[in-house]
Amino acid sequence: MMNELSDIAKQGLLQPQEAMLETRTRKNSLYIGLPKETAFQEKRIALTPLSVAVLVNNGHEVVVEAGAGATANFMDHHYSEQGAKIVYDKKEVYQADLIVKIGPPTAEEIKLMKQGQVLFSSLQITTITAECLQSLMKKKITALAYEYLRDEGGVLTVVRAMSEIVGATSILIAAEYLSNIFEGKGLMLGGITGVPPTEIVILGAGTVGEYAARAAIALGAEVKVFDSSLYKLRRLQTNIGTRVFTSVIQPIVLHKAVTTCDVVIGAIRSNTGRSPCLISEETVSKMKPNSVIIDVSIDQGGCFATSEITTHDQPVFRKYDVIHYCVPNIASRVARTATYALTNIFTPILMDIGEKGGIMNVIWEKPGVRNAIYLYQGQVTNKDLAERFHITPKDLDLLIISKR
Repeated sequence: MMNELSDIAKQGLLQPQEAMLETRTRKNSLYIGLPKETAFQEKRIALTPLSVAVLVNNGHEVVVEAGAGATANFMDHHYSEQGAKIVYDKKEVYQADLIVKIGPPTAEEIKLMKQGQVLFSSLQITTITAECLQSLMKKKITALAYEYLRDEGGVLTVVRAMSEIVGATSILIAAEYLSNIFEGKGLMLGGITGVPPTEIVILGAGTVGEYAARAAIALGAEVKVFDSSLYKLRRLQTNIGTRVFTSVIQPIVLHKAVTTCDVVIGAIRSNTGRSPCLISEETVSKMKPNSVIIDVSIDQGGCFATSEITTHDQPVFRKYDVIHYCVPNIASRVARTATYALTNIFTPILMDIGEKGGIMNVIWEKPGVRNAIYLYQGQVTNKDLAERFHITPKDLDLLIISKR
């Protein structure tokens, strides 16, 4: 019965253009709050000053907490010059109708939120607590999770953008720790005429692996990519446009490649929680002295048996004379670039919400945005979240239909 009702709702989403005309022409003036991030090591901000200018010039009001953009090198005066209101009290920011931030809301931040508010943030489904979820539900919050946001092509647009940044940045990090300055091998990542190139092994042929391979090849390194998916390896080969060593994960071949290379980048992701641990402690112990491990998957447990979480302030440790870089959220290392990438995604959505008369109409018309909604007016609509807390999820299509 529920499936039948859902199908009816989906048919409603395909109603004639004439029926949507009135909705499309009704505009809203948005009141947007941009709080300072409190999550550990989070240096990004959701909107740049120029994005704020676009919003303000279209009749929207933006209030920014003092110092919110400082870690991405956007000063308060940059925002105020573009029409934003700078406030020093976090409570005032949370009086806005729509809150846009990076990290998921903390219990303290949820207390500051008001009834019926709209929240744009990440969800981080593995870390959200039952208490925080219940508080959001009681306040009838409509919440959008960046991890589930898709573009017109069905791509997880925020995940893709951050993965591109992390992939390229991981190679630049490797270059730093190969140098003498950080007591590395004293190698230049890549190579020059007459000198053998640096050898890099990449675990994972997803977006992170692809952009790591691109950056490494551009610098002249010799690259080997391993993945359990032949499809992903073929796609990487095609996207890069040049021949590169690829292999499915075979323990003997992988062991030989890792123990003879200069850099290993772990970028294997898991859809079920923990990333697979592919490299044993024994293999790490046989790596060349001063080799570099960059474990991009550390937020999911890591690909290496020797990995331990580190911070941006103390990013590396040595084990078996191998340099380990295991910092989660590598994108915050280049916070300004990451902010530009994020604001290019969020600003058009905010503009749409204003143009179409509210978030309900955007959800109605944009499947990619609808996919990212995990709470609608306090009702849990995300199946993964509902399953984790043993809640029956509500059908978002039916909820929207009932409100129109």
